Amino acid sequence: MAAQFIKYIWEVPAVPLSFTLHYLKTQLFTTLPLPTTSYSSKTVIITGANSGIGLEATRHYVRLGAARVIMACRSTERGERAKASIALPAGNEAVIEVWPLDLCSFESVKAFCKRAQEELNRLDVLLLNAGIAMGEFELSEGYETTITTNVISTFFMGIKLLPLLRRTGIERNEESHLTFVASEAHYFTAFKERHEDKIFESYKSKGDHYWGDRYGASKLLEVLLTRELAETLDQRAGGPGKIPIIVNSVTPGMCGATSLFRSAPWIIAVIIRSMSWIIARSPDQGARILMAAAEGGRETHGKYIDSGKVHDPSKFALSDEGKKAGKKAWGELMEILETIEPGSTFMLG
Repeated sequence: MAAQFIKYIWEVPAVPLSFTLHYLKTQLFTTLPLPTTSYSSKTVIITGANSGIGLEATRHYVRLGAARVIMACRSTERGERAKASIALPAGNEAVIEVWPLDLCSFESVKAFCKRAQEELNRLDVLLLNAGIAMGEFELSEGYETTITTNVISTFFMGIKLLPLLRRTGIERNEESHLTFVASEAHYFTAFKERHEDKIFESYKSKGDHYWGDRYGASKLLEVLLTRELAETLDQRAGGPGKIPIIVNSVTPGMCGATSLFRSAPWIIAVIIRSMSWIIARSPDQGARILMAAAEGGRETHGKYIDSGKVHDPSKFALSDEGKKAGKKAWGELMEILETIEPGSTFMLG
């Protein structure tokens, strides 16, 4: 592992001093106010909602009057325990529902989306917060588990539920929101897979896999693919601003009480927990940042949000090479989704 770590550090692009200063400033000194936007009569879906920032976001949406909050959880047992910890409006225990969702399984994603399409008459916010950082190389649905969970299944779910988001926006005459939870980790990847003939094919074998680079690559792909999704929706709708959906990505920063690194090597988990004592935001503060993105205006469409504001992603993501890699990954993702379920890409409009 030590040799892999040294190789990883050597290959990762140098991070500018401006990033480090911005990161420390936002982590230590930037706080967002308590959310006050009313969600009366609205429906919200949150993945990874049974712990950490997902759970805190659920608390806020309930407090703000959401009519229906769907907690999408891999373990419904843990989801029900989390639900029991949330103060519910008097006489309205039905406001929160726990639905099973395993992003390691394409069939689970299909089943969840089918249920949503059948049971929900509206969807105002889809907050795709669930993620994982695998310490060991494992495959799920033929791809490395971090990539399957954080990228393929997450975008499969987002695209499958676009018709419901679109219909809600049209019927309610206000924009619905699709928010992908990314990370500053997208700065810290060599992303060598972009040089392969097929980016995603390279995630089917171990190669020189290092968990930190793979997690960073998954988050970089989220940033790049969010931008591509927003551009595709605009193009198919006939121009910017013509589709009633805001699509963006957001970083919550480092937050305490996260289960994200539950599968990381133990020494890494210890280091991260130690850092958390010094610079981590509270889960509540992280949740506020997610919610700010998930109610952002048209100026956030396709953008990367940091601490409640549109912020430039990594230098690579902004470069011509990064844009080219994003389009390449998008084309491959569309092929993968059509393989998983023919007709999936028609959901784009």
